[in-house]
Amino acid sequence: MPQLNPSPWFAILLFSWLVFLIVIPPKVAAYTFPNELTAQSTQTPVTEPWNWPWS
Repeated sequence: MPQLNPSPWFAILLFSWLVFLIVIPPKVAAYTFPNELTAQSTQTPVTEPWNWPWS
């Protein structure tokens, strides 16, 4: 029964986990923050009250 022979399947499993753990995380981390963060303004915007015609 070839399913019980672990030599080819163990190598495939090990290589695929190496790809998932070494190659893919830097590629995914490059897309986390593609732009630099900018500080928001500390000034509060000037707002005007609404003039409701029915009140």
